[in-house]
Amino acid sequence: MPSTTPSPTTRKEALLLRRYEIGHVLGQGSFGKVYVARNVKTNEQVAIKVIDKEKILKGGLIAHIKREISILRRVRHPNIVQLFEVMATKTKIFFVMEYVKGGELFGKVAKGRLKEEMARKYFQQLISAVGFCHSRGVFHRDLKPENILLDDNGDLKVSDFGLSAISEQICGDGLFYTFCGTPAYVAPEILGRKGYEAAKVDIWSCGIILFVLMAGYLPFRDQNIMIMYKKIYRGEFRRPRWFSPELSRLLKRLLDTNPETRITISAIMEDKWFRKGFKHTKFYFEDDKIFSLKDEEVDDDCIAYASDQSATESESESDGKRRSRPMSLNAFDLISFSPGFSLSGLFEDGSEESRFVTGAPVFKIVSKLEEIAKVVSFSMRKKDCRISLEGSREGVKGPLIITVEIFELTPSLRVVEVKKKAGDKGEYEEFCERELRPGLRPLMHPGTCGPKRTVSAPE
Repeated sequence: MPSTTPSPTTRKEALLLRRYEIGHVLGQGSFGKVYVARNVKTNEQVAIKVIDKEKILKGGLIAHIKREISILRRVRHPNIVQLFEVMATKTKIFFVMEYVKGGELFGKVAKGRLKEEMARKYFQQLISAVGFCHSRGVFHRDLKPENILLDDNGDLKVSDFGLSAISEQICGDGLFYTFCGTPAYVAPEILGRKGYEAAKVDIWSCGIILFVLMAGYLPFRDQNIMIMYKKIYRGEFRRPRWFSPELSRLLKRLLDTNPETRITISAIMEDKWFRKGFKHTKFYFEDDKIFSLKDEEVDDDCIAYASDQSATESESESDGKRRSRPMSLNAFDLISFSPGFSLSGLFEDGSEESRFVTGAPVFKIVSKLEEIAKVVSFSMRKKDCRISLEGSREGVKGPLIITVEIFELTPSLRVVEVKKKAGDKGEYEEFCERELRPGLRPLMHPGTCGPKRTVSAPE
């Protein structure tokens, strides 16, 4: 951080929206820069991606930005860089991200191949993160060492979801058709331009990364990119002599040019070479909200997305007690609920994230959730207007964890957001059908029953 005392004008620019002290530039892209910054209240270091709003409007990328926010809200995992909050002014959009200090994994590989134990550890963490993304319907599509960061503890963090896709984008035939990715890491089926399964594309890229970690160079290389593409398409590469038989067998399955027979995430986790020293990651994020600005913290020009009040403090009650008040929704919250803010149905079929409107007070909603949790022997944790329901038994993908968050839409209306945080999708749908849907139906606001309608956030 600069040690000299800045002028009043510089000070206003350096202290972003009265919350973050901006430091040096970490990187620069087509639509803005990334800065290191300090939260003046908590003293925590963060990375802030500053996006030029005019550029994304001219480039027609508003939908892209909305999708990236939606994706980052879905994939909260210890081995994925976190998005803390989103803010905006008339001219800029700010992504406040976790600051990962250890640099890119590419920096380690550039010095030469890694020891097998270290390469295995990174690969295990990578597969854990990618598998979690896939379970949440998110596909990265640009996995490479440059998009993987290392923290102070030497743990891996997947970043840069700019080219990611979500399951809702899949065409009717179950495939994607967008040509994307980095040449040396692109899967052969993308080169064939006949449609591809995004999950299988990510697995191919993971295979390339594992090869690079262990060999210190790429499996498919050539100065002529078309020749390199031919090698990728044919799967032509040589394994170094120091690769163990177990590693070679795994790589052969990872870099299988036929996506139909290519190894799956679950099969990778059962592989003998992979399982050595592997421990399943168990985690819980106490706070799953991407916060918006409070009204008193907004500068005069900060009206595009963050001008509405979003109170998080407790308010005084007449009996002298203090009760949590739900966060108010502003326009950017509506954007973050992409692909739409549904006010019509309760628990849409096949969705892992649902919302409904209610006129019931917060204590009634919480009381009803407590009743449901008691009936099914779920443990319940509450922090302000965020509730977590956790199953007592290990399911197919671990215990079922459901989060419920209550927002204030108007003084008399609240939005209740319910989503699966962990566990099997089928178990979640069954729980919603048998317990949550019947239990919460009486709280649903009458005005939301009827034809489906969507409220879109203004661009």
